[in-house]
Amino acid sequence: MHDDRRGPLAVPQLDDHDMAALLAALAGGSSRVEHCQLKNRVVWIKRYQRLGARIGQRLQWLASRLTGVTILRPAPLLDPQGMLDREVRQINAFSAAGFKTPQILYRGTTALVLSHLGLPVSKQMGALRDKDADGHDALLVRCAAELGRLHAAGLCHGRPHPRDFIIDDGAFCFLDFEEEPAAVMPLAMAQARDVWLLFLQIASRALKPETPDRAFAAWKLAAPAETAVALSQIMPFFARLLPLARFLLRIQNGQDLVRFVAATDYLTSATQS
Repeated sequence: MHDDRRGPLAVPQLDDHDMAALLAALAGGSSRVEHCQLKNRVVWIKRYQRLGARIGQRLQWLASRLTGVTILRPAPLLDPQGMLDREVRQINAFSAAGFKTPQILYRGTTALVLSHLGLPVSKQMGALRDKDADGHDALLVRCAAELGRLHAAGLCHGRPHPRDFIIDDGAFCFLDFEEEPAAVMPLAMAQARDVWLLFLQIASRALKPETPDRAFAAWKLAAPAETAVALSQIMPFFARLLPLARFLLRIQNGQDLVRFVAATDYLTSATQS
């Protein structure tokens, strides 16, 4: 595939009818991410016109500078073209390492068209929550295991979440590569940040009490030793925030606080034992 940043990039898997429908969707739509139904497939359009939450990122930078905590640094602020380039670069890196990612079907100057891979793990979990606790939690353990494999390959996802993972006919797939923490911190620390972010979901959504232990063991089975060390080094910072988070929970039971307390409490204990 020829990568020409000066103009659109298309691959010959789309016939003239599909290309016409796709170009109409690209020109007529405005959503950040939307699906497009072609003749025999669904594809996803991802646009990069917006610059994202720049205020939030700047606050992260300020917090990192004030506290000296590297883990808080956000990915570099980029314009839309830079955001698109970063996503393409990450997709190519993951694919080259043998991990399944969406195929880039079309590349414009401010949008990508990506292949459809299947139902996100988060939606699969939703269907299992009230009828199959074992199956529900097995998905969380699989996410942790695959993140460990990813880290062993020298890669970092940036913001791992069940909504950005797909399991289709047994194959595990990665989505959404907008973050690149390894650009602003050592790889081991960026990977440790991955673990903490994923456990915001695992520790708070697990239905069975043993699931976080199983998930952590599954991640650690493949993960680099230096990443496990980095995780143990960053957890004391988050642990110092636990009393404040628990106090705030008594005032308002927000889901972000619940996830923070669950993940931080669990990983603090797990990395000390």
